[in-house]
Amino acid sequence: MTPTTVALDLSPERRWQIVLARDRRYDGAFVYAVRTTGIYCRPSCASRRPRRGVVSFFPIPEAAEQAGFRACRRCNPAAVHAPDPQVTLVRDACRYLDAHAADAPVNLRALSRAVGGQATPQRLLRAFRRIAGVTPRQYLDARRVGRFKHQLKARKRVSPATYAAGFGSSSRVYERADSHLGMTPASYARGAPGVEIRYAVVPSPLGRLLVAGTSRGICQVSLGADAALLAADLRAEFPAAELRLDRAGIGRWVTALLRHLDGQEPHLDLPLDIRATAFQRLVWEALRKIPYGSTVSYSEVARAIGRPRAARAVAAACASNPAALVIPCHRVVRTGGDLGGYRWGADRKRRLLEREAATRPDAE
Repeated sequence: MTPTTVALDLSPERRWQIVLARDRRYDGAFVYAVRTTGIYCRPSCASRRPRRGVVSFFPIPEAAEQAGFRACRRCNPAAVHAPDPQVTLVRDACRYLDAHAADAPVNLRALSRAVGGQATPQRLLRAFRRIAGVTPRQYLDARRVGRFKHQLKARKRVSPATYAAGFGSSSRVYERADSHLGMTPASYARGAPGVEIRYAVVPSPLGRLLVAGTSRGICQVSLGADAALLAADLRAEFPAAELRLDRAGIGRWVTALLRHLDGQEPHLDLPLDIRATAFQRLVWEALRKIPYGSTVSYSEVARAIGRPRAARAVAAACASNPAALVIPCHRVVRTGGDLGGYRWGADRKRRLLEREAATRPDAE
């Protein structure tokens, strides 16, 4: 069994230990990405190790690039050979889709032929879902959005960028803009210098609670012990935005979250203004349906979204959740009941679940 095959069954915590150890045996098995820099690396990269809270894991470089990260120039993770033949197959398919992002839609049969007929269309689809966490169509769509963003920066005009990226019409772009860009295409083309994000950091039963949002909805909710560090993470996440400390401006959201933590408002229905890949959207929407005071396993979430073999990808989506509590990733645990990881600390996850169990409406 190769390290790549084993890596598909590794928990995020184990992957993090491999990264800390710079274990070269797992180069090609997965990559890790750093949200504050926008860069992804191989496990053995000699670069300075980031904080765990800003790290996400991806099974292949193409999945990291689909999520908006770029390859590290120091360790060149995209050039590493993967010993697992299915990983190689999926990477070949991703390269083909990348090269044809501006072309007409590619169906599964054509994609199977393009990679040498190494697998039937259905086997290729299953491998793609298992390893990349999305379907080939979802991957291609996300890559077109990525190309569109690049074209916007270069051309500064929506129409030329639309067709250069492979979209058939501007309406198709605007349909995708909210979920992938977090803003309109025209605003993204200007670098979003006028986007105002109001935020507040307040005491909560779980430490400091940061709530941030635009005029459209909440863009970040995070938990920690240090208000300055939480604010610094917000700045790193939105370096071009105008940040404004303004509790009054987002007071309704802050109050709702504090009431939620006290068990007075079990069901949160707050607007969100967040960016997500197609797969992340599927997972996060499923998480918002988990009842207050309940837990489900990563495998159960994977089955609920129609991706029964994507439990590890579900865990990665939970780890990259930008809105604690609103998207209740703390309610997802490992099969067997072990809590698993949590972006804001395993102890907070345990305390949060205990509080919910004690205050849910049917609790005695």
